[in-house]
Amino acid sequence: MAYKKTEEYDEATTEKLMEQYRTVITEIGEDPEREGLVKTPERIAKALQFITQGYDMDAKAILNSAKFEESYSEMVIVKDIELYSMCEHHMLPFFGKAHIAYIPNGYITGLSKLARVVDCFARRLQVQERMTHQILDAIQETLNPLGVAVVIEAKHLCMMMRGVQKQNSVTTTSAFSGQFQSEATRAEFMKLITSDLH
Repeated sequence: MAYKKTEEYDEATTEKLMEQYRTVITEIGEDPEREGLVKTPERIAKALQFITQGYDMDAKAILNSAKFEESYSEMVIVKDIELYSMCEHHMLPFFGKAHIAYIPNGYITGLSKLARVVDCFARRLQVQERMTHQILDAIQETLNPLGVAVVIEAKHLCMMMRGVQKQNSVTTTSAFSGQFQSEATRAEFMKLITSDLH
């Protein structure tokens, strides 16, 4: 489940991607043999494999790798989890933060595993709405908690660099299950992720 290192990239895949990117560079009017661009196809090929490594990750296996029996039954929150993903419509990045909570029902998982689940789904071609539910579903199905809450706030370069070019817009998506569907529990979660407890 670890991130790929440069030397671990599949050579055949890298070569195929490099050839495609050389064509792209040529088609937009540049010279792939120009000094500054000679190694660009290889860099992009490796970057793309890194950015999409989530396809090789299993969210349920990540959670199960640190699943422990525990009688704790209050809300567990991990907030401000950085995420970086790629919009599947324009293949431009979107980035922001995820906030996750669950109410255990006999089992907990390592806190870092929640952040890894975010990476598992973020490092794919994505839409924010789907990713929000994928994170919730993985936690709900693996830990069977009394409820899960996921909120994602992100900026999308497909809106900022092209199209409407709105540089300061933030997209917020949310998904709730179980006890988080009650207004009181949801309100407590929202208050905690927006407050500074330091």
